[in-house]
Amino acid sequence: MRDSYLPYGKQWVEDDDVDAVIKVLKSDYLTTGPTIACFEQKVAEYVGAKYAVAFSNGTAALHAACFAAGIGEGDEVITTPITFAASANCVRYVGGTVVFADIKEDTYNIDPLEIEKNITPNTKAIIPVHFTGQPVQLDEIHAIAKRHNLIVIEDAAHALGAEYKGEKIGALSDMTMFSFHPVKHVTTGEGGVITTNNKYFYKQLLQFRSHGITKDSESLWKNEGPWYYDMQFLGYNYRMTDFQAALGISQMSKLEEFVSRRREIAKIYDEAFIENELIITPKQHLEGNSSWHLYIIKLNLAKVNATRKDIFEALIAQNIGVNVHYIPVHTLSYYQQLGYKKSSMPKAEELYEAIITLPLFPKMSNSDVQDVIYAVKTELEKVRT
Repeated sequence: MRDSYLPYGKQWVEDDDVDAVIKVLKSDYLTTGPTIACFEQKVAEYVGAKYAVAFSNGTAALHAACFAAGIGEGDEVITTPITFAASANCVRYVGGTVVFADIKEDTYNIDPLEIEKNITPNTKAIIPVHFTGQPVQLDEIHAIAKRHNLIVIEDAAHALGAEYKGEKIGALSDMTMFSFHPVKHVTTGEGGVITTNNKYFYKQLLQFRSHGITKDSESLWKNEGPWYYDMQFLGYNYRMTDFQAALGISQMSKLEEFVSRRREIAKIYDEAFIENELIITPKQHLEGNSSWHLYIIKLNLAKVNATRKDIFEALIAQNIGVNVHYIPVHTLSYYQQLGYKKSSMPKAEELYEAIITLPLFPKMSNSDVQDVIYAVKTELEKVRT
């Protein structure tokens, strides 16, 4: 057993990151200052988008994207059940109806065929999620969106640094959300961003994050002087601070290194587990290049005399900080109370029963990785049938 607990994810903050934050703390601006714009430009340039708008967290960013897309009462938005609740909750925040489409059995991403099956005259948008960092099949999803005049909002909370057909995720759809929570590829503590090439969405996003207020002279109905502003719709206070943005700028300079290390660790896991009949390793679609936010194994429960819970608890006892991503959203109490049915997403529900998330973050040493491999193999061998 390891001497210390190894979490499934963890930030990597170094002295230069701390220095960048301190510099802003000693400056004239702590929030909504010039560092925000610099961070937004950094993200936009990295993914190849025209615009980026920073928010207090990824959920706020998704909320803003749904507002900018014009989603409201009576509108339906299709997303996956295998995601964090925020991917669906953002639709509810603006009064829309969430429609879940089941996943593909191999990649665990939303199935374009299931999206097509669930489109109605009320469908307004699709929120595909790049689960674990592996890009969804964007060509198929974009084709569906074009046929039905739908907006595509990518939930790329897991996918900063990922690529689809050689292009960075972030400028391929109407809007894309990234998260900067500490377990993500880079961190701002809490934080999120929407990238887009659409100027109208960009302006809506900026205004939404600041109470719906604008001082833009071109947007004002009247102008009583240089102090004048107007609140034109009900927005929120979803602003990121400048010192968070300073951390983000510093972290972005290390993103490629972080992603490269994640890919190295995933490859080590693959090589260790690929021949193990008790484990199904993650299948990668040829069109995508994952940035590996998560490494998820699927247990072959038919070949072990134990439940997923048994194996999970055994690994925790070995100080291996495993997790489960995710409980299918439609099975959560809130959604059950809205009338969503268990057993309605059979592939997602079957997947949930057998998956375990292994530790994966850039600061892991090779020794840490081997500790995980040893613990997984040892505990599974104990319960092999």
